[in-house]
Amino acid sequence: MTSVQTNGPATHPRIITFNPQDRRHFIGGSDARIIMGTDADALVRLWREKRGEVGPEDLSDNLIVQLGTVTEVLNRAWYQKSSGQTVKDIQKRVRHPIHKWMAATLDGVVEQTGAVFEAKFMLPWAFTEEAAAEKHMAQLQHNMWVIAARSGVLSIVTGGGKWVEIKIHADPLYQHLLLTAEKKFWRCVQSGEPPILFNIETPRPRLEAVKVVDMSTSNQWADLAAAYLRTRDAHGEHETAKADLKKLMPEDAKEATGHGIKAKRSKSGAISFEARLTEGSHASVQ
Repeated sequence: MTSVQTNGPATHPRIITFNPQDRRHFIGGSDARIIMGTDADALVRLWREKRGEVGPEDLSDNLIVQLGTVTEVLNRAWYQKSSGQTVKDIQKRVRHPIHKWMAATLDGVVEQTGAVFEAKFMLPWAFTEEAAAEKHMAQLQHNMWVIAARSGVLSIVTGGGKWVEIKIHADPLYQHLLLTAEKKFWRCVQSGEPPILFNIETPRPRLEAVKVVDMSTSNQWADLAAAYLRTRDAHGEHETAKADLKKLMPEDAKEATGHGIKAKRSKSGAISFEARLTEGSHASVQ
């Protein structure tokens, strides 16, 4: 396994405020998603914005963005009520204490755990927790890096009237790749060289298993469950017989045969079995 060395976030980062209207001078969490994304036009536009060649994108007519904005207060209140946790540092603006070009505007921080809190609105069509985590992973890992948080929480309200909480841990490998891409992008901003897509294959998001799923509508699950229940007792009896046969085999015996089976001892001492089905044929039994 390859060891990835990263310049880890400071244990106690210093809070440095900034002017959110002048987004040209830093990379924020929403920028991280574009930098790690697959839209070349969006990446070049972000580069031009950071260089002052174009103004910030007008999102006032983007209904999804506006729904996320107007539901943020409700989202946060629902999270606090459902989880019993408290969200502090709402809309706090911070810079990374070392990489001054990294900054974050936080939806909040969970007071009890120090986790980065992100409130999101998503459409219910084909919604999955895995897709939601992957969509917002760059922003969440960026913000965790900026404030040296060890975990994050996505609090998601869907258009289908559903609320979902997704807990995500800080991922050193992902953050290493993210920091590499952001550094390259920022060098392009400073040099004037247009950026190209970084095509970084990021690790799959590691989610905390918290949900209970009903699989009663899955035909494949039904078939496999029936096979499991049908063979459970026989499997247990099989494993018990195998263990007892190993005990009966003399320690100095290389092979033992009788009553339709052959036991063979390997050089390492492991014992395997073969079922002698018919004359001239056999089947291996592990």
